Amino acid sequence: MSQFRAYATLLLTLVVSACNLTSENGRAGMDGIAENYVKLILEVGLYDPDYVDAYYGPPEWRPPAESKAEAFPYTRLSEKADALSAATQNIAPETLDAPLRQRRAFLLKQLTAVKTKIEMLNGKVLTFDEESRLLYDAVAPSHDAQYFESVLQKLDAALPGTGDITVRLTDFKKDFIIPKEKLDAVFQAAIDACRKRTLAFIELPEDEDFKVEYVSDQPWGAYNWYQGNSFSLIQVNTDLPIYIDRAVDLAAHEGYPGHHVYNALLENKLVVEQGWVEFSVYPLFSPQSLIAEGSANYGIEMVFPGQEQIEFEKEVLFPLAGLAPNTARRFYEVKQLTTALGYARNQAARNYLDGTMNESEAIAWMTRYSLQPEERARKSLQFIDRYRSYVINYNLGQDIVKDFVARNSGGADQIEKRWQVFKELLSTPQTASSLIATSPAGENAP
Repeated sequence: MSQFRAYATLLLTLVVSACNLTSENGRAGMDGIAENYVKLILEVGLYDPDYVDAYYGPPEWRPPAESKAEAFPYTRLSEKADALSAATQNIAPETLDAPLRQRRAFLLKQLTAVKTKIEMLNGKVLTFDEESRLLYDAVAPSHDAQYFESVLQKLDAALPGTGDITVRLTDFKKDFIIPKEKLDAVFQAAIDACRKRTLAFIELPEDEDFKVEYVSDQPWGAYNWYQGNSFSLIQVNTDLPIYIDRAVDLAAHEGYPGHHVYNALLENKLVVEQGWVEFSVYPLFSPQSLIAEGSANYGIEMVFPGQEQIEFEKEVLFPLAGLAPNTARRFYEVKQLTTALGYARNQAARNYLDGTMNESEAIAWMTRYSLQPEERARKSLQFIDRYRSYVINYNLGQDIVKDFVARNSGGADQIEKRWQVFKELLSTPQTASSLIATSPAGENAP
């Protein structure tokens, strides 16, 4: 009981201190909140091994594994999240400059997600849309079968042959699989090109780097494990065939200017230069993930705008993979049609997690509307089982980031301005709400 009282007193002190903040000590108050936020994330991570995606802060802040309680400490963790949210709310935004207002708004959204995760670990069940709103600050649009059927009609006309469209697409794509023995050479060439194009507009630390590993038996296609000190470990899953377009997609998404660049910029611009310790930890189930995944997906278009990806692959990657360069344009014509089906997996996840589809129905939906062979659809369902509403971060996140860059850069032909806006997005505290509502500098963040 004495330990609980001491803990409660600490939380009360946080709230009272925040109430008394002025413009001079607002930063100091937020620093204290940020430190306790990091420690809370790390403690919650004891109860979900997927929760802490990266941490490179003080080692002594990480709780030892043996401190994990047998019963989930819901009351203590929930009250701490509430106290930190209250303390942040009590910092008057009008006393802060624009960067600190951004920081405050970001912390509030992240703390909402922490609280939601704590409740979910305690057994609370949310609908798919409630969960995504509270965890990721966004709700994906809903589409019925008729919407996807209209897309399939156009694709049906473009694909050779007749019969089942999923089978025909799979057969069509067989000619574009990267042979496993050539995968690393193709991937490295894609990385080199993405890095060169990114560094032309974004300055990174001289020692930044990452290592690529090829793995199997994972529910995801690739993963960036950020290690701190501008270094990442990127793992590529080889369970299923990897098509030629995925080389650039993965190089940009996981590397340049995607996750690796995003994490390196946050570390160096916010943690090292500003001392904002909340960015030394990355809770996977949080609004930060929508920005991370959305910017990583949009990063593909940043490094290879327009037809440039097709031309690069035709000239460099197709020959490296031993594929026929003259088939590249046809491959991309079909791919362009399939992108309109991007939200089909979201809908499957929504219906499956809300209980309106069972496992076999969800697999059948993705086979039909995501055009995935059954084996790949089952892999997608494994991802949904494990990561739940996280799936919205890829396509909805990309749409939000793309719209933000377009609104604030003056058009696709303004290359330098587009990169300037994109870099600002990657190196400042952002959530879906702030991208929808604010200018690049985030001056209007709540």
